[in-house]
Amino acid sequence: MSGNPSAWNPGKLDLAEAARFAGYLDEHDIRPVFLHAGYLINLACRTGRNAPIYAKSVRLLQANIDRAEALSCEYVVFHLGSRRGATAARSLEALLDGISRLRISRTALLLENGAGSGDTVGASFEELARVLAGATARGISPPLGICLDTAHLWGAGYDLSSAAAARRTIAEFNELVGLDRLGLIHFNDSPVARASFRDRHEHIGHGNISAGLKAIARRPQLAEVPMIMETPGASNPSDKQRMRDLRELVK
Repeated sequence: MSGNPSAWNPGKLDLAEAARFAGYLDEHDIRPVFLHAGYLINLACRTGRNAPIYAKSVRLLQANIDRAEALSCEYVVFHLGSRRGATAARSLEALLDGISRLRISRTALLLENGAGSGDTVGASFEELARVLAGATARGISPPLGICLDTAHLWGAGYDLSSAAAARRTIAEFNELVGLDRLGLIHFNDSPVARASFRDRHEHIGHGNISAGLKAIARRPQLAEVPMIMETPGASNPSDKQRMRDLRELVK
């Protein structure tokens, strides 16, 4: 995040500070860098009273892309939103139209899977694949890929309860979407039941999918895919402890 994730206006970016940040990344060879777009974005519905929200969503996503490029980030991650009663076909058309309006010169977009609550779009591999295929068919130029959140996968009903189950889930993703389109994994445990359609994150090793996470972290096919923990709390446990727990998990 580079601004308030729950606001329509991310605020003005200090370009001098952005340049210093980009220089720091290069100096310390910190790559790739991901910027997560605001949570209010909804490109999946633009009919009726949702039309103003759709227009603001396109503008907010563009603002996040502009900030990412000023900050020298390679990727922008965003949630697709909710269809709010619209058909799947109309939602797909709205999504592709919104993405086609974006001005992008250097960054790539990563579509993040959802946990499946309400009319959320992108909770299934099939739906993510349809968005990517539709963009290709239209010749949409912004590079598109996928960010998989493990807690969202579990909430949406994908099985990560064991090493074997996690391997099957990753194999299914590869078959339907392709591991070559996987740009990032949000590596989170989850405290809720499978297929609860709830987006809840838990500290690694303290939730219901630790065995599956271990298999994912040790999967040779995923060795080059960046992984980011989004576990709750800023100090308890500390970041150092979180990393120790992660290393212990994947031994």
